[in-house]
Amino acid sequence: MTIATRLAHLREKMKQYQLDAWIVPTSDPHLSEYLPEHWQVRAWLTGFTGSAGVAVVLAEQALLWTDSRYWEQATQQLSGSNIVLKKQGLDESYWQYLVNTLPENARVGIAADMLSWADKQLLQQHFSRKKIELITDFDLIDECWQHRPKLPENKIFVHENKWVGQTTTEKLARIRQAMQTYSVDFHLISSLDDIAWITNLRGSDVSFNPVFLAHLLIDKQQSILFVDNHKLDENVQAALKTANITWQDYHQIGDYLQKCSGSVLIEGAKTAVSVLQKLPENVKIIDETLPSSLMKAQKTEKECAHIRQAMRQDGAALCGFFAEFENKIAQNNIITEYDIGEMLYRYRAAQPYFLSESFATIAAFNANAAMPHYQAEKNTCSTLSGSGLLLIDSGAQYLNGTTDITRVIPIGTPNDAQKRDFTLVLKAHIALAKAVFPENTLSPMIDAICRAPLWQAQCDFGHGTGHGVGYCLNVHEGPQRISYQSKTQAQQAMKEGMLTSNEPSLYRPNQWGIRIENLMLNQKVTELKEQQFGKFLCFETVTLCPIDTRLIMRELLNEEEITWLNHYHQRVKTELESMVSGDAKAWLHKRTEKI
Repeated sequence: MTIATRLAHLREKMKQYQLDAWIVPTSDPHLSEYLPEHWQVRAWLTGFTGSAGVAVVLAEQALLWTDSRYWEQATQQLSGSNIVLKKQGLDESYWQYLVNTLPENARVGIAADMLSWADKQLLQQHFSRKKIELITDFDLIDECWQHRPKLPENKIFVHENKWVGQTTTEKLARIRQAMQTYSVDFHLISSLDDIAWITNLRGSDVSFNPVFLAHLLIDKQQSILFVDNHKLDENVQAALKTANITWQDYHQIGDYLQKCSGSVLIEGAKTAVSVLQKLPENVKIIDETLPSSLMKAQKTEKECAHIRQAMRQDGAALCGFFAEFENKIAQNNIITEYDIGEMLYRYRAAQPYFLSESFATIAAFNANAAMPHYQAEKNTCSTLSGSGLLLIDSGAQYLNGTTDITRVIPIGTPNDAQKRDFTLVLKAHIALAKAVFPENTLSPMIDAICRAPLWQAQCDFGHGTGHGVGYCLNVHEGPQRISYQSKTQAQQAMKEGMLTSNEPSLYRPNQWGIRIENLMLNQKVTELKEQQFGKFLCFETVTLCPIDTRLIMRELLNEEEITWLNHYHQRVKTELESMVSGDAKAWLHKRTEKI
């Protein structure tokens, strides 16, 4: 079916159900960022494959909203579809568009399993101005999508005690203490990474994320995991029994919620309307940030030690990759952007405790790198020829940690404009890496420290500077987010043990893109200069891989920045040289030379 045919079928169904519009978010019943194929509805309907966006279909028009990371990509993928691209942050929001466009008493539909409880409240509030009715009783896409992929059926496995920072029993006790502070009778969790963290189980139901489809219901005495029973082997069942967790079928969550009374704690933005449909009306809903989200963001000392080792493994894999890659470039071998992802996978898969990539590798040459989330397709991607910049953003899931790193390397002879841009981004990266700030500073406030060198040159980038990272979990994790565009909320306080990315960027559309990314752990400042102003935190950069000095304009760096870079490279060399040999070791020594 073509995009036009899919839209036509959907419009036929809309007419049948007397709907004026149909909303297709990027979502599932767990409000995940990355989705099982069954819920990749927006991509199926529009052809746009970015990880974020909302499509709206009306009788005569179809539109797609997405953020600045995907404007270039969406422009290309929507070409010829007659779907209008709306730029999130510049254009009116999709709900504003619907309120401004539709007549009074219009009917707007959306699938209940792709709509969060919080977004339902928001839409109903805005729609009420024109008496627009929000319909969540049926899923039109399910009626249109022939051969829709089934739900994943992959096995679950135990994340062994040697890797985890706390037992499931200890985590449940902490969560029940948090429940007491809210005086609630039940706590419902649908967020997959939270469930995996609480239960110390992992899976592979979602590409790149070691999670499994489930809901978790906790009361004062017991916990019930709603999951496909076929996924549980004897080891998983034994682990659940040890933690006093029983299990029921994944689809039975509604029936159990129907029996609830009193009050239930949820996070409205992470709980789907479909899950709550049978909840009795007299049950009070308390909408707060999941206690487990705040807990898992602060890695324990044991987890931090494992993360550092995972970074060494990843760094060793990258040394092998870059050595082979640069040798092939020097020998004028033909290499495509797609080839890079396969090469990286081969080196990482050879490392101990490897599970999978943590996201699809972004290997983007020249103009393609100006699209922050560009995805190389085997038959249409660019070949590395001539001169320019190659951006590689990649990562892996290991049993002992999750990695995410971006490096930019020269192909051929880079020009001065490219070197200037690279050095500005490096200055921003170093500024954040060296930052010292009071404990509990809200993470969006730190962003200005990083962007200052770019802003001084009147440059900027559209996405956030840093995101939280899970521990053998999702590569994007809250609650912290370093972005001045993000709303400041109390749960975004920076605390010891948080793992956060540092990825300032600079994009020149149709020319090149630059991003330098390391992961950093929040640590207490050990060299106390003052006592009376409270605790301060600093960052420990844990990613271990050289930053390409061939792209640096040395005269743009001050002495402190040069010292930071030389110290970082010395540490990379010290940490990795015993883990590599041959060409990889020679490459490591060459790329960590002082400037």
